[in-house]
Amino acid sequence: MAREFSLTPRSVAPVETKYRRIATAFPVPESLPILEALHRTEPIAMQGQPPVVWDHGEGFRVFDKWGNAWIDWSSGVLVTNVGHGRPEIIEAIVKQAQSKLLTNYCFPSEIRARLTTRLSELMPEPMKKIFLLTTGSETIECAIKLCRANGVKEGGRRKNVIVSFEKAFHGRTLGSQQAGGIPALKEWIVNHDPGFVQVPFPDGFRTPDTSFDFFQKCLSDAGIHAANVAGVILETYQGGSASFAPVEYMRQMREWCTAHKALLVCDEVQAGFGRTGTLWGFEHYGIKPDLTTWGKGVSSSLPLAFVAGRPDVLDLFPAGSMTSTHTGNPVCCAAALASIDVVLKEDLAGNAQRMGAILHEQLHALKAQYPQIGWVDGKGLVAGVACVKPGSLEPDGDLAFEIVRRSVEKGVLMFSPVGFAGGTVKISPPLVINEEALRESCAVLAECFAEATAEARP
Repeated sequence: MAREFSLTPRSVAPVETKYRRIATAFPVPESLPILEALHRTEPIAMQGQPPVVWDHGEGFRVFDKWGNAWIDWSSGVLVTNVGHGRPEIIEAIVKQAQSKLLTNYCFPSEIRARLTTRLSELMPEPMKKIFLLTTGSETIECAIKLCRANGVKEGGRRKNVIVSFEKAFHGRTLGSQQAGGIPALKEWIVNHDPGFVQVPFPDGFRTPDTSFDFFQKCLSDAGIHAANVAGVILETYQGGSASFAPVEYMRQMREWCTAHKALLVCDEVQAGFGRTGTLWGFEHYGIKPDLTTWGKGVSSSLPLAFVAGRPDVLDLFPAGSMTSTHTGNPVCCAAALASIDVVLKEDLAGNAQRMGAILHEQLHALKAQYPQIGWVDGKGLVAGVACVKPGSLEPDGDLAFEIVRRSVEKGVLMFSPVGFAGGTVKISPPLVINEEALRESCAVLAECFAEATAEARP
């Protein structure tokens, strides 16, 4: 069932704290002309987020133009790792724009060389080649292409199978949605590529068996021979649930891929640049992937993404045969260089780890109090709170939606629920959030669960 936020203003209790400031009606009546214009001129697919008309952001807060302020638990969907409106990023963008180099296709530029060198120096072996792109979906398409090209090289054209995981989200394009594990997003695809197969993700919640033997059994049951697998692609944590695979599972996966000459691809689009309490999400597993895909937090602002991987794999295609119009856009490169400097200088991965410990303690305390919370997962400053029908694993998308709605009305901004049947409340504040604001927003979440579950009682 589609769930949509109403555009009819309703009375809400006014909020005025150090970090939150909300009017007495939501949506804000003055915002309605903007919201209605968007509904008229954009496709329905663009609707569905809380009706907060952003004007600007500062640090871990978002403001509209009518004086209302929210503690941001969205990071613009995990983009603004270093916070909103960082002066260092603004200065870098302005300086590059004033240089009059706004685009240059694949012609060389100094700033592109600076960024690829910076990223290559930061990445561990063997991920030393960098291919700059624009969006996360584009990086997944590139990874699929590289996996299959490498598979043909290693084992002929039968070695083309891409193994990914159920409930995974890898993007909105044809290849990325075939690699994804959400059936509802694939209903438009008429001719499914038989070379894509999904297996259960070992989250320990909806998939109790987290053994690597189960992975191999699932492949066998699907009729997949290991020799025909070109690549295994997975999110470092599943975006729809914030769930990580067990460490031993991932270490065995690394060994299995090596043994069968399949590439291991970690999708770090949501996990990278400090989000999980480490600089790179795959560090939690103690492994080195063959390919990694990145986006969102790399620039904390403008659209830029990249693939990092083994030189022999990134160099499979000849000159001019693997390009993108906006690859290494100079202004985006400037933003990324500034953002990376802030992440490292301010140890934002360390802050994510410290604040994350507080966040997850609060969330697990909430889970112990409410049977409507079936599972809490995540690391650092990303978390998923799975709402369920009490006594079951059945997702409760209505409750998750209600929690988000109430939170936004109380001054804590989140995006719409995600994951299986829209039953997961996703929490992902900017990595600069402080303890006081984090505890205040956790208290708001607790208040919302208390109200929503009380009203739902017969």
